[in-house]
Amino acid sequence: MSDDDAHRTDAIRAQLLATEHWSLLASRSSTQNEVLTRIGMLLTLMSAALVSIALVGQATAFGGLFPVFADTLLLLVVIVGVLTQVRVSNVAMEDLMYVLAMNRLRSEYLRLAPELAGVLLASPHDDREGVTRTYYFLGRRGASQIVGSSMLFSFVVNGALVGLLAGVLLTTSGVAPAIGWVVGVVCAAAYVAVSVVIGGRTYARFWREYRPADPSP
Repeated sequence: MSDDDAHRTDAIRAQLLATEHWSLLASRSSTQNEVLTRIGMLLTLMSAALVSIALVGQATAFGGLFPVFADTLLLLVVIVGVLTQVRVSNVAMEDLMYVLAMNRLRSEYLRLAPELAGVLLASPHDDREGVTRTYYFLGRRGASQIVGSSMLFSFVVNGALVGLLAGVLLTTSGVAPAIGWVVGVVCAAAYVAVSVVIGGRTYARFWREYRPADPSP
């Protein structure tokens, strides 16, 4: 192959890689926007449900069909919250998928233009260390990156909803309010803990089974 043919081939490769990169960026942005919209819908539904319960409670003097109304509405919100949490967790793994794919593309960029190695801040390596660098290339990621994540946010919101539902179910069934709310707090904490464990195991299992094509040196 002549030098001109080699340059032409490299140019075509770079164009194809860039097209794939933009496709991944668009898909990543779309999924992120979707999950943020879903979280916003959940918060709106939760707020509307709590206001509705308060208004109906005042109108019925918290008697009659109010317990059934409150329990049913809170159950609906919990179901929507769990479905939203499932989507948030799936999007977190999808985002990891996109980052790994784009790291592989950067590896090919550097093969075509090695002089760019000192310019790129995101990693060209498709392993755990490379992903960590791409997600946060200003230094080591701290606990605040996890505590402030959308996934943990959904865990806490749904935990509060589950605890509230448990407390309301017990209270409207005739159990002493103090006992009902203690059980509710325990249920909320247990839900958050179980969600964190499941999410952590899913993430750890992925890295155990994944084999990088270009690991960090």
